[in-house]
Amino acid sequence: MIILKSPEEVTKIHRAGRIVAEVLEELGERIRPGMTTLDLDRMAEEGIQKRGGQPAFKGYKGFPATLCTSVNEEIVHGIPSHRTLREGDIIGLDLGAIVEGYYGDAAITVAVGAIQPRVQRLVQVTKESLYRGIEKMKVGNRLSDVSHAVQKHVEAAGYSVVKDFVGHGIGQALHEEPQLPNFGKPGQGPRLRSGMVLAIEPMVNMGKDGVRVLDDHWTAVTEDGSLSAHFEHTVAITEAGPVILTSNRGSA
Repeated sequence: MIILKSPEEVTKIHRAGRIVAEVLEELGERIRPGMTTLDLDRMAEEGIQKRGGQPAFKGYKGFPATLCTSVNEEIVHGIPSHRTLREGDIIGLDLGAIVEGYYGDAAITVAVGAIQPRVQRLVQVTKESLYRGIEKMKVGNRLSDVSHAVQKHVEAAGYSVVKDFVGHGIGQALHEEPQLPNFGKPGQGPRLRSGMVLAIEPMVNMGKDGVRVLDDHWTAVTEDGSLSAHFEHTVAITEAGPVILTSNRGSA
């Protein structure tokens, strides 16, 4: 069942989302070669707590950390560790926070120092695909119109959309209905309605779309070892258009 949110509920989600946005921005600015992913996790937890939120991921289905840190060929759900970041790496940072019982969820992919132009292009196209999807998050459109916009942009650039993981509704639970794939034909699925709040999160591989989950039962990597990028926003559907709740800018 899709749960429509009241304006008051959207405001609470926005508070959580702003915390996530601020902490991710801070992490992105502080990343340097030589840091560990565990360093980033500690910063993330401190950043959420000092802003009055609670970590959303820590303990969720047994996940042991506040931040998901996915490096290079890791797609999503990487567990922070003593792994040292190196010049030329890319790292996906996926973060959630809870405020007054409501969740915010977002992700960015960040360069560690200087990266190769072909890697920068992967990151840029993935970010662009996020906003192509958000542009379709308008009242009256179908859910798959969003999915198709993401897939079309990614595949036009020669990359693959990950199909094993999808976006989702969000509110008083981290994952609610509906699921929001990053692929599919347009014109299908439920119509978008004012009050829906969705986390849209393209995951894009430089190579093929195959996925393998490591023995830790969390970390998902590309099957062919190619690089992967990930971006995510929590978005409210309104009569006036999509409103990004995990951005300091406010709207698409």
